[in-house]
Amino acid sequence: MADNLIIVDRSATPARIGYSDRFNVAVPFIDRHVAEGRGGNPAIVGAFGTVTYGELADRVSRCGNALRALGLTPGARVLMMVKDCPEFFYLFWGAIKAGFVPVPLNTLLRAPDYAFMIEDSGCDAVVYSPEFAGEVESALEKARTRPAHVLKTEGPGGLAALIDAASADLEPAPATAEDDCFWLYSSGSTGRPKGVVHAHRDIPATCVHYAAGVLGIDETDICFSAAKLFFAYGLGNAMTFPLWAGATAVLSDARPSPDMTFDIIAKFRPTLYFGVPTLYAAQLQALDAKSPDLSSLRLCVSAGEALPAGIFNRWKEKTGLVILDGIGSTEILHIFISNAPDDYRPGASGRTVPGYAAKILDENGDEIGGTDSGALWIKGDSVAKCYWNNPERTAETIRDGWIDTGDTYIRDADGYFIYCGRNDDMMKVGGIWCSPFEIEARLIEHAAVLEAAVVGRADADSLIKPEAFVVLKDGETAAASLEKALLDHCKGGLAPYKYPRWFNFVDALPKTATGKIQRFKLRSQVP
Repeated sequence: MADNLIIVDRSATPARIGYSDRFNVAVPFIDRHVAEGRGGNPAIVGAFGTVTYGELADRVSRCGNALRALGLTPGARVLMMVKDCPEFFYLFWGAIKAGFVPVPLNTLLRAPDYAFMIEDSGCDAVVYSPEFAGEVESALEKARTRPAHVLKTEGPGGLAALIDAASADLEPAPATAEDDCFWLYSSGSTGRPKGVVHAHRDIPATCVHYAAGVLGIDETDICFSAAKLFFAYGLGNAMTFPLWAGATAVLSDARPSPDMTFDIIAKFRPTLYFGVPTLYAAQLQALDAKSPDLSSLRLCVSAGEALPAGIFNRWKEKTGLVILDGIGSTEILHIFISNAPDDYRPGASGRTVPGYAAKILDENGDEIGGTDSGALWIKGDSVAKCYWNNPERTAETIRDGWIDTGDTYIRDADGYFIYCGRNDDMMKVGGIWCSPFEIEARLIEHAAVLEAAVVGRADADSLIKPEAFVVLKDGETAAASLEKALLDHCKGGLAPYKYPRWFNFVDALPKTATGKIQRFKLRSQVP
């Protein structure tokens, strides 16, 4: 077999994926499109203009040569604090093609987080957008070890200038499908982030099984992700999925908001829109006052946090569009359980994506055969190799190809998976396990509520009961009468032991960059 080839056998269910012995994933995702005649097609569009597939391939190779010219050794880590822009693509794929390991970082982090990741990764280079100079440069001063190379993406001596001066001829570095390819740091929904090591094979697996197999993305599609490139969900939505299909990605470095998303959808006419529940809730509130043109969309997708049925139903009623909810993770790279265009259920995460297997385990590690809740474990082609520099956590979490997602789920009699919360978010109320998400979903159904989070709190007798943190919609005012209305609303739709005993009205909920509620931070506020 020739080098750098992917063979997909779709006659099998699920599709089987094979790789040539020598395989660098940058070739099929970047160089292939020029060879197949798509060099003039738009790969990336945005306020910056249009980058064609031919231009993308040229810039990726130049970037790879620029990195080699720095004297980086094979396998060197390149930390990226880069906004959503074409340079993100050039750097990510240029590093991979040249034999280095790109590590995109959350651009919303602060200096102490960056200092930790600089030290933890043992990186040889840091590349950052000038907008993030304050935090990155402070982190470099704080870090006990300083990488040999620090570059801005723009400006004199920056990455863009090095790319312009470099050769466009670059032979891909030799690699195999199982070799280290790139890292992502986990979002830290329960504490300190961990370096998640992914292989070359992991990107094609998500594209074959989910992007093509569930969403049916092809080269006529235009993909817009409000979720950013620096974490796993956005990386697939806005980069790897369109590059797999020869489609077009819409990029914006603006902070996601209803107006920002509506403007981009109207201007660039995407066919697929990827959001998170928090943003869908804010968009629904905005739709009360405006009627944006969403006619180009064929599918909407949600992940990051489970999508409440109330948001699904209101979105469908207002827009006529279905939101396909799913669950993914940094460790599995993208969505592994999902609703589908022809098979969806409001309030459920859906069924396993073909190519992945799921099992639910009880507290003793035994598989649950019925519909009781338990820990969700997943097996599939895109599971990470390990956590960097953390063998104990790797051994606890990844076993015989199965990975503990950290989520508690129920699989109902029809095979749909229903989210109950993070394993450490579950509460035992009156001796019965209770899901915070179920209570939150009920609260969100109330017309006054924008968002809600529920945690366990000990009462005067040291017994655990639910406590709610509620963000109200604009124009709503916290009052005793509203608290009573919410209490009645919960009692009218939940089992008697599940209603919140305390209500806190707050301006915002603590979240990770992917939109996951950090309930552990709320628990720390509970007296």
